[in-house]
Amino acid sequence: MTDPIDITFDFRSDTPEGGDPDACSPTLRAYHKLLWSKPLPNGVMFTLDDTTPGAYLHHRSDLGEFFLSSDTSNSSFKNMSHVAHIRSQIPDDELNRFRTILYSIGNMIVFPGRQVGGRWTINQARGCYRSIGDRFDLTLEGIRLQYSCRPNPLSGPFKRYADFFDLFGDFRGYVEFFLLHDLVTADCSAVKFLLPFIDFDRQPPHPESVAAFRTYLQEATRFIQARNLRILKYVRGRK
Repeated sequence: MTDPIDITFDFRSDTPEGGDPDACSPTLRAYHKLLWSKPLPNGVMFTLDDTTPGAYLHHRSDLGEFFLSSDTSNSSFKNMSHVAHIRSQIPDDELNRFRTILYSIGNMIVFPGRQVGGRWTINQARGCYRSIGDRFDLTLEGIRLQYSCRPNPLSGPFKRYADFFDLFGDFRGYVEFFLLHDLVTADCSAVKFLLPFIDFDRQPPHPESVAAFRTYLQEATRFIQARNLRILKYVRGRK
């Protein structure tokens, strides 16, 4: 029997030329709808619709109304000029292998996709805030701190979408809903960082050496592959 999700599928392959897989891959959209239409931690069904005009994925019920968009969680730092001199020292075949993994379902997440008051969405903020640098492990640490009512660089965007995070109850609920277990400790008390982490203020988020870049590639690959397998096990269990 064919699995409902192909964890090796590269979402660039069905994206029109020049398009962004997060917005334009029909397979990715279908996978998100399948994966995240399920009961919330409180037992209430969270159903996503892909037919609402102008919306990527949409939910409306007594829970509220949510417009979600896709985001590629981990980055290859391709468009960050301050990392270019390091990235240029990594062989193309190594980077290409990593980018193929980046466009598998294990590296994909959804966040609220509509601006509130004309201000940045979570996707926009985490890509532009220098202390986050488009790293998903640092974003997840911000989410962990937010659930504990502790300050973090993304507090503003997270507060704008508090109703979304309320759906999951707490950090463990968020991690378990989105199958992010492989990026946190077993008790969900801490994030497993892809690079050594002190705090948001005392170190840049991007790799500062070739060795650090390779460590990032290896750790991000480890997480994505582990989450791919976790997703496959999950969808097989839903049959």
